[in-house]
Amino acid sequence: MAYKFRLPGQTFIGPDGLKGSEAVIKDFGKKAFIISGKNVSKTDAMKTLADTLLNCNIDWVLFNEITGEPTVEMIEAGVKKYKETGCDFVIGIGGGSPLDSAKAIAAMSVLEGRISDYMGKEIEGDFPPMVLIPTTAGTGSEATKFAVITDTERNIKMLLKGDALIPDLAIIDARFTITAPPVITASTGMDALTHAVEAYTSRRGNPLTDMYALSAIKRIFTFLPRAFDDGRNLAAREEMALAAYEAGVCINNASVTLVHGMSRPVGALFHVPHGLANAMLIKECLSYVLDGCYERFAAIGRVIGAANDQSGDQEAAKAFIERLSELCQYLKIPTLKEYGISKGEFDRVKVKMAEDAMASGSPSNTIKEVTRADLLEIYNRLW
Repeated sequence: MAYKFRLPGQTFIGPDGLKGSEAVIKDFGKKAFIISGKNVSKTDAMKTLADTLLNCNIDWVLFNEITGEPTVEMIEAGVKKYKETGCDFVIGIGGGSPLDSAKAIAAMSVLEGRISDYMGKEIEGDFPPMVLIPTTAGTGSEATKFAVITDTERNIKMLLKGDALIPDLAIIDARFTITAPPVITASTGMDALTHAVEAYTSRRGNPLTDMYALSAIKRIFTFLPRAFDDGRNLAAREEMALAAYEAGVCINNASVTLVHGMSRPVGALFHVPHGLANAMLIKECLSYVLDGCYERFAAIGRVIGAANDQSGDQEAAKAFIERLSELCQYLKIPTLKEYGISKGEFDRVKVKMAEDAMASGSPSNTIKEVTRADLLEIYNRLW
C-alpha cells in the first residue's frame, strides 16, 4: 500500500526563524496581509515580524479582528479588507484561530461564494502564498491542510480541508510562546497530545505518522507539565513547540478520530475553546475505544514510561489512561460541570451533537468502529 505524506512547503525551526526565512518571504509578494488577534498584535512576536518585513522591503496591513475562535463573519471581513488593500500574500501569527483564519481568508480571496459552501469538500485553488507563525504550542495548524471555522447560523464548527491549505512557510520559534499563560499552555498542549494520540490510533495512520506521533506524545508528557509550571522555561517551550508541529504533521496525514469529532459540537454549542474541549473529553473517549486496539494504546503507555516491555498490552493500555488522567488533573482541566455547562441544556442537545460529530467523519477514523449510539453513551459518561 502506498502512503501520501504532506508537509508545509518549507519550515524554519528555532531562534531567529523569521530572520532565516527572509529570502523565502521576499519571493511571496510585495504587500503582506497579517492576520492575528488583538493581543498578539501587541507582542514581541509581532514586532519581530514587522522588523523582518521591513528588512525585506515588504509593506503590510494588519487585520487583528480575530476575536476568539473564527467565524464565517470574521473570515468575510478579512477577505473584504484583503481585497481592498491590494495585498498579495497572507501571514497568520498567533494561536490556532489566526492561523486557521489565514488559510480561510487566503482561500476565499480566490473562491466564489461563502466559506460555509466548502464544508465537506476538498478545497482546491491557486491561493496566495501563506506564512504561518504559531505563538502557542498546540493546534499544529502551521503544518496542516485543515481549518476550523464556526458557522454561527447553524451552530456548528466546520472542518475545512484541502492540500491547497497547507502553508508555503511555517516558522517555529518557541520564544513566541513564552507569553502564553498557564491555562492556554495547558489547553493547547492537550490539543497537541490529542492530535498525536488520535493519529497513532487512526485507521489512516502509516509508519511515518507513527514515528512523529510517538515522538510528540513522549515530549508532551515530559515537557507540558514543566511549561505549565514555568512559562519562562525556554527548554520546555522548545520541546512543546516541536511536539505541536510533529502532532500537526500527524493529523495532516492520518487525520483525527473520536475526540475531535465529539469535541467540536461541544465547542460550537457551549463556546468551549477547542483545545480545552478536547482535554475535557479525551479520557472518556479513549477509554471507550481502548479495547479496539490495545496494542496501539499499549505502545503509548510504554513510550511515556507508564508501562514496560514486560507489561501485557491490556495492562499497558490501561496504564496510559491512568497517566493521562493524572496529567489532566495536574493541568487543572475542568469537567463540563466545573466549566459551568448545564446538564439539562447538555442533555437537550446531545443528540444533535452526536449527529454533528458523526457527520464530520472524524469518528469513523477510529480503529474501533463507533456509532451514534456509542457517541451518546460517551456524552452521558462525561457527567
